[in-house]
Amino acid sequence: MKIFCSGIGGIGLSAYAAYQNAAGHEVSGSDLNDSELIKDLKSQGIEISLVQDGKAVPEDVDLFVYTLALPDDHPELMKARELKILEMTYFQALGEVMKSSKISIAIAGTHGKSSTTAMLAKVVVDAGLDPSVILGTKTPDLGGRNWRRGSGDIFIAEACEYRRSFLNLSPKIVLLTNVTGDHFDAFEGEEDYRNAFHEFLKKIPKDGTLITHLSDPVCSEFSKECACEVVDADQKPLINLSVPGEHMKENAKLVLALASQLGISDEDASNSLKSYKGCWRRSEIKGKTPEGALVIDDYGHHPNEIKVTLAGLKEAYADRRLICVFQPHTHDRTVRFYDEFTEAFSDADLVIIPNIFAARSDRDS
Repeated sequence: MKIFCSGIGGIGLSAYAAYQNAAGHEVSGSDLNDSELIKDLKSQGIEISLVQDGKAVPEDVDLFVYTLALPDDHPELMKARELKILEMTYFQALGEVMKSSKISIAIAGTHGKSSTTAMLAKVVVDAGLDPSVILGTKTPDLGGRNWRRGSGDIFIAEACEYRRSFLNLSPKIVLLTNVTGDHFDAFEGEEDYRNAFHEFLKKIPKDGTLITHLSDPVCSEFSKECACEVVDADQKPLINLSVPGEHMKENAKLVLALASQLGISDEDASNSLKSYKGCWRRSEIKGKTPEGALVIDDYGHHPNEIKVTLAGLKEAYADRRLICVFQPHTHDRTVRFYDEFTEAFSDADLVIIPNIFAARSDRDS
């Protein structure tokens, strides 16, 4: 099959493209800017155009897969429709790929999806179960990449709630980290946001499994509506990890609970997690300044994420001064969580805010 991916440099679509290329399909794509992800895709033999005027879309392509960031009048989307090419969003296409797996696993939640998915991938790979993985970040434990094509029965995917994207997936097992509310440029409010998760969890079949923290009141309430088996991750022990933060230990509990479902012993899963190397832009150590200051990069952009990340860094580097340079992600989120943001940086000694990064259908002010 010939597949064209518009927006191929995105973290999710790049993983899908690489996976399909490894599966033997003829994959090409386009994006507006070059990046390390695109360079990696090119090294795998994928042809990529950095001009999105529609000319790069082959007339004989079988499937046009695109990022949700594309507007309806995008030249490539209009070209695909003109040629009557089958079109799918990234998550629609991912959902189709996952259908062929005997054990499909989706990691969902407001916070912690990427780290938890990366941890789970490592544990399952180390157990020799040879899973396929689609990840929303890069991790050293997958060779510095955001995907893996395995030959086993297991498919692990990070499931994003933005614009209800995860409703395109039909997982046998769902690992739910938490539900606190986000992406209010795509949801009408807290109730609308939670309704999306209600819809998603209803997709778990009766012989499927939900794994979550029942000590979390919201997650506990969600679990009561599920007709499937519910597993409480809080029954698993805390593990000391190489990455900082109590939130990471809680994520590891979820992974331990899921590992048990797959027949992996707590001992083997724990040993694997202890050597987890972290992932791209999640408390990632970038190096040191000439003066010896440690530089750490983190993608956290929600007040809750900032708070737990800084708390973890404060604990891990208690003898150091903690300077936080934070660029808010979208005006919409900044306005919606303004009060929470004012309290999220209490563990930092100094906070520097350069400007707000505008993205998607963002406001101008």
